[in-house]
Amino acid sequence: MTKNILLAPILKWVGGKRQLLDDILPLIQSKGTYIEPFLGGGAVLFAHQPKKAIVNDYNSELMNVYQVVKSYPEQLIELLQIHYANNSEKYFYKIRELDRLEKYQELSQIEKASRILYLNKTCYNGLYRVNSSGYFNSPYGKYKNPNIVNAPVIRAMSKYFNDNDITLLQGDYKEVLKKARKGSFVYLDPPYMPISSSSNFTGYTENGFGYKQQEELKKECDKLREKGIRFIQSNSDCPEIRELYREYTVKVVQAKRVINSNSAKRGEIDEVLIYG
Repeated sequence: MTKNILLAPILKWVGGKRQLLDDILPLIQSKGTYIEPFLGGGAVLFAHQPKKAIVNDYNSELMNVYQVVKSYPEQLIELLQIHYANNSEKYFYKIRELDRLEKYQELSQIEKASRILYLNKTCYNGLYRVNSSGYFNSPYGKYKNPNIVNAPVIRAMSKYFNDNDITLLQGDYKEVLKKARKGSFVYLDPPYMPISSSSNFTGYTENGFGYKQQEELKKECDKLREKGIRFIQSNSDCPEIRELYREYTVKVVQAKRVINSNSAKRGEIDEVLIYG
């Protein structure tokens, strides 16, 4: 299959994998169903472009964006053009506060998707973040010309979803892993094990993902191996993860992370790819 070079993430997401594609893609060798239970921005999916895939994320707002891109691309583009025409700091905060209001539930799925895309393109550092109540709380970014509409990529993504057998799910990753069969390939990009107290970022969803959840994920990886299903997992390079996966191959890769609000703390950090 000839790959569509326009197909790329439309959202900036915590822990995006664009810069690690050269490390990850060569390890995806199965021609069966591609399964990605922690989809996020989807950099690996959109670079790999499998014909058959099952993709999922726990974040319902995120998966709604993909559902709308698949089913209503032109209506979504129209609403994004309205956001683009009205973009200002005052307008941003007006749109941001919608999820705090009762009328938010009355918004259509297309309106909700356009809101998330608009906020993602205009908030500070492009960082999707919610507070403990589940409300979007990133501040305005004051960018001169943010790419709010991005119509060519939306259309390319919609065509990819509709021309191939791509199942979009929202929920618990464990339920998605139950769908894996021999011949499937699973790419796992969970919330990372924090390498310091200040890096414990789980704000893209109101539910945290701590060490207990990392242990549960390890057990799921063991189940995949027992079934003969190949997988790759991305995670932080830290003693806890290395110990958990001591029976597996652990490859160190370098990623440049730029989501830290303190520019002095941005830069290349070690991460790991786990497989075996």
